[in-house]
This record gives sequence, structure tokens and C-alpha cells, in this order.
Amino acid sequence: MQDRLRRPNRRRRRLLAAILVVVLAACSSDQGVATTTSAGGARTKTSDGASTSYPMKTTGDTSSATSSTTKPGPCTQAGAIAAWPIEARAAQLVVVPSLDFNIDDLAPIIRTGVGGVLFLGHAPAPADLAVRIARARSGSATAVVPWFMADQEGGGVQRMKGLVDPIPWARTMGATLTPTQIQETAQETGRQLRAAGIDVDLAPVLDVDDAAGPSASNPDGKRSFSGTATGVTASGLAFERGLTNSGVVSVVKHFPGLGHSTANTDMGPASTKSITALRSVDLLPFKAAIDAGAPAVMVANATVPGLTTRPASVSAAAIRGLLRTELGFQGMVMTDSLSAGAITAAGLSLPQAVVAAIEAGADQVLFGSTLDARELALLQPSAVATTTRQIITALVEAVRAKHLPEARLDDAVANVLRVKKVDLCRPGA
Repeated sequence: MQDRLRRPNRRRRRLLAAILVVVLAACSSDQGVATTTSAGGARTKTSDGASTSYPMKTTGDTSSATSSTTKPGPCTQAGAIAAWPIEARAAQLVVVPSLDFNIDDLAPIIRTGVGGVLFLGHAPAPADLAVRIARARSGSATAVVPWFMADQEGGGVQRMKGLVDPIPWARTMGATLTPTQIQETAQETGRQLRAAGIDVDLAPVLDVDDAAGPSASNPDGKRSFSGTATGVTASGLAFERGLTNSGVVSVVKHFPGLGHSTANTDMGPASTKSITALRSVDLLPFKAAIDAGAPAVMVANATVPGLTTRPASVSAAAIRGLLRTELGFQGMVMTDSLSAGAITAAGLSLPQAVVAAIEAGADQVLFGSTLDARELALLQPSAVATTTRQIITALVEAVRAKHLPEARLDDAVANVLRVKKVDLCRPGA
């Protein structure tokens, strides 16, 4: 009788013990802080909502570390990007100007995680430029180091004098060299650029132009390979192939075509030919380059009659409509300098123009490259630092205020990283 009475008590005790275990486990799960490391190095505290930190430089595989109670899903590029703070994502879209190779003075800015550095000015390149670039890269605290860019078109637009052999104006190449010879010339130029530490060449110009220039009234002139779409396509794509073969990223420009535009956008407002005329001639080299797999396109600051009254670089009709949808471009879109006279004349400050450009579909922005007296003052390191902070702040505030969709910001970062060949789920791959 006593045994029969004790059995239910034992069963109740076992049941109560099991319930207690479940309750304690639930309390531990609710109150504990599980820290995970997402791919790309961004750290998140999963229980208190603390913001992630920007991915730090890593070596080898950085598969997600997990606590005993946290099991992350598979890494995706989109998820890794979304784990970055908004400030870090915004910085990746900014290319800072370096006047006369002063990258040592820009080290604090470069360390913040900007997407690139563009060399400007007229001084010859220093013999130890590759060493300086390597030092700047190694000093970066972020997993995605900036790439380094130059304007090395030929003729009067060659920023790498002293380290890269001079080549003729595009118009001279188009008139005197075969496409094969142009490709070989560009490939050798690219090889020398790579040896100097350069990742990106803002070339070739695919504008169709046979007028005099370049000048204050005409941005193209001898920078154009030909006055015909056929000539520009053959020569320009040969130049692009040569750079690609050497491992340099080419940026075809100035979409949708500045040939015979009304003025030079560096100095003030200008318009291209009408969209109808562009479709008949000027867009053809860009379409051919896109079909051939061009990785990057630079968009001009001119308006396009019949398409947009805004500068193309800040126009959704020009970027999302014409370039992305109509021509099917899926690569990286870069703006021309957003501190140019045409942008100022449109009533936009530089930070406002940057937000407008990213919202319109651009992925990376340039500033300071017109080299007029006003901008030379803005290229001092302290001024570049201030401007860069203002740009990043404007992008962050636009996202937080929902004026700029966060998805558009992430898409721009993804486009930049794709051209950089950075896979956040496979660091160092």
C-alpha cells in the first residue's frame, strides 16, 4: 500500500523536475547574450540589438563563430553587406581625390573605409608609388581595401607620367593604329599601371566627336577616337580589351555621350544631343561595350534633351531608365565629378548631388576632379576629409529619413564589390 502511494509522488517529482529544466533553459535563452560573427567579419550581439561593427581585415576563412544556442544560416553577400553599419556602406561608395599623389597625407581618410582613391594633378608619379599604395592598403582597418584609380587616356590626359609610358591622343590612335595595335598599346599601359599599384583606369572615352578640343567649350575633341560611331566602337573597345587583359578595370565614359555637347560640364551647365540623336549614333559604342561585358560606366553631368532636364549623373531617367533598363547594363555605375560646374548650376550642393546620384542608380561617386582654382583649394587633405565626412553623413541621414531606400544603398555596395571581386563570404578568395 505504501509503495502504491509513493509511485505517483515519484512521477510528480520527475514531472516537476522536467518542467524546471525547461523553464531554466528558457530563462537562460532569453537573458543570455549570444555573440556571433557574421561572414566578412561584422560582429553582432544577437539578444540586445547592438549595432554591428564594420568588418575588420581577416586572413583565411572566417566562417561564423556561434554560441551553443545560436546557429546562423548560410552566408550570403547581401546578408553580409546588410550587417555593416550604414556609415560603412556609405563610405564604400565614395572615391576621394588625391592631389599630386599625396596619399600619405590622406591616410586617416583612407583608413575610414572609403571605396577608392583617384589620383589627380599634374605632378609626375613618384618612383615609389607602388610602395605608398601598398602602405595605404595595409593601413586600412577594414576588410575591403580601397582601389586606386587614374585617368590614363592618352595625349594630354595622362596622370601617371614617369611610371607609365606616354601614349597618343585617342583621336591619333584611332586614325593611325589598327584595333589590334590599340589593344596592344592599352595592354602595355595596363601592365605598367598594375606595376604602379593602380587598379582602375578611367578610360576609354567612347564619345563620338570630331570637333576641336578638349577645351572650355568642348570636353572631348582629341579625347575621342573618331567622329563616327563605328570608329569609336572599334578603337574604344580595343582599348578596353587591352586594359582588361592586363588586369586593370576600365571605366567607359561619358555616358550617354558628350560628343558635340553644348559646353564643358566642368565649367557649367551643358546638354548632349537629343535622345533621338543619341540613340542613332552616340549610344552605339556604349551598347557595344555593355554587350561585350564592360565592368563600369561613367555617367556625364550633362542634361539630355528629350530625356531629362537634370544632369544625367543625378537622373533616374538616364541611369535606371536608359542605362540599366534600355541598354541592359548590370555593372557598376560611376558618376563624373559631382563638384563640377554643371552640378552647382543645377542648384545642388556636393552632398545633395551624391544622395541624388545614388538614389538615381549610381554606385560610386567622384568629386574634385575638375582641377579649377576653386577645387584646388578643396583638394587639401583637411578639406577632403571634411567633404568626405559631409558626403557620408548625407547618405546616412537620407537612409535614416527614408529619402534614400536602404535597399538601394546595399545594391550600390554590392555592385562595387562585384567589380572589386570581393566575396564577403569567402575573405581572401
